[in-house]
Amino acid sequence: MIQVRDLKKRFGSNTILDGVSFRIETGESVVIIGRSGGGKSVLLKHLVGLLKPDSGQVLIEDQDIAPMTERALLKVRRRFGMVFQAAALFDSMTVAENVAFAFRRDPSCTATEVARKVAEVLEMVDLPGVEKKRPSELSGGMRKRVGLARAIIYQPEIVLYDEPTTGLDPIVSDSIDHLMLRVRDRLKVTSVVVTHDLRTARRLGQRIMMLHNRKIYATGTPDEIFSSADPVVRQFIDGVSDPKELCF
Repeated sequence: MIQVRDLKKRFGSNTILDGVSFRIETGESVVIIGRSGGGKSVLLKHLVGLLKPDSGQVLIEDQDIAPMTERALLKVRRRFGMVFQAAALFDSMTVAENVAFAFRRDPSCTATEVARKVAEVLEMVDLPGVEKKRPSELSGGMRKRVGLARAIIYQPEIVLYDEPTTGLDPIVSDSIDHLMLRVRDRLKVTSVVVTHDLRTARRLGQRIMMLHNRKIYATGTPDEIFSSADPVVRQFIDGVSDPKELCF
C-alpha cells in the first residue's frame, strides 16, 4: 500500500529526515515511535503529500506522489483520512459541519445523504446526537472522536493518526485506543499511527518502527521492540535520560 524510499527533508540547514525507507502492507497497522521533535509528524505529512521531500519517493500502490501537482494530489488524498494532533476542528462550525467538511463542494451528495453519513460515523465513534454542538462545548476526548469521524466519513483506505492520545488522561486514552482498533477492524483500513504513548504503540501496532537520528532505526513486532536489548531502543522504551539506568 505505502512505500517510502530514501526520503530526505531539510528545513533550512536543519536536516529532519535523512534517507528514510520502509513499506506498509495493505490492511497493516503500523506505529511510528521516536523522541519529540525527531521528525515523526513531518514523515506522516509526506505520506499524504502535505509536504514534499527534497529527494526520495513516496509511493501509494506504486504511484509516486512526490512530484504530483496539487490537482493530482486531490485524487490521492481521497484515499486517506487524517486525524490531527489537536483534532484541527473549525471553532465556527458545528460538529456536523466539521464532520461533513469533505462534502462541502461535492454536488453528488444531497443534504439528507450527508446528514445520514454524519450520523453514522458519529455513532461509530460513540458520539450520537452531538451534531449541533460546537467544538468549544466538547471535552478533549470528544474533540478527538469528532476528528476521527471527519477522517473516516468518506471511507478512506488509509487512516493516519498524529499523536491521537496526546493531552488525554489514561482512561480517555484507553477509550481512544479501543476506538481506533474498532475503526481498523470494521472498515478494514491501513493504519499509520505516530505516537510516543507506549501503551498505544503496543496495543495498536502490528509492527512498530522507531525513528531515530533522522532514519528508521529499528522495526519489529511489539514484543520484539519492547524486549529489545538495543541501548537506543531500550533508552526510549524505559524512558530514561541516563543510559546507566537502562534495564535489560
